Amino acid sequence: MPLIYLRESVRAYRERDPAARSSLEVLLCYPGLHAQIWHRFAHALWRRGLRLPARFLSGVGRWLTGIEIHPGATLGRRLVIDHGMGMVIGETAEVGDDVTLYQGVTLGGTTLSHGKRHPTIANNVIVGAGAKVLGAILVGDGARVGANAVVVREVPAGTTVVGIPARAVDRKPQRPVFESYGTPCDEMLDPLLRDLESLRAELSELETRVASLARPLAAVRPDRQEASEGA
Repeated sequence: MPLIYLRESVRAYRERDPAARSSLEVLLCYPGLHAQIWHRFAHALWRRGLRLPARFLSGVGRWLTGIEIHPGATLGRRLVIDHGMGMVIGETAEVGDDVTLYQGVTLGGTTLSHGKRHPTIANNVIVGAGAKVLGAILVGDGARVGANAVVVREVPAGTTVVGIPARAVDRKPQRPVFESYGTPCDEMLDPLLRDLESLRAELSELETRVASLARPLAAVRPDRQEASEGA
């Protein structure tokens, strides 16, 4: 990894992780950064056609960090891999600049073809813990993928998606640029919960209408009963 990239990465970790108290701590103790350093060497070998040494070096990095990054994947600048354990980034995945990925994230493929089959993550994207982004899809600039979401369709720029399968949720644009784990929980409503609330409101309205219709019928029935008794 070029020295300027390393400095940028260390600065990015310190900006996005309040637990990082010094640059030396980031250099020595952050497996996400270590995984990227191993990947830079493996990727350089991969681009030179040295596929087996690249895969071997990638395997060493995975064994040491718990983060699996295929040497063919492309990583942007100032990428922050927070915690990172269990993360998988596939061969044709592309990750832009200023992206944050949390532990358990998978950037996976859905076909057996040898072409582009992994996602492209644009700039300033946050992918929450355990999220799966699958297939040759684009996650647009500034998008947020909530924890444990399963994304199988393209995500427009600036959109927050959650759930299985992932769907867009309301998000106020005046939030700070960085949102931990990609989920501003105080300002968004889960799509399923939103649908349930809508159904509940419709049911309440129907109950009110049925009650209003039942009142005139209840008033008519005693009159008919008296008339039948008099006959």
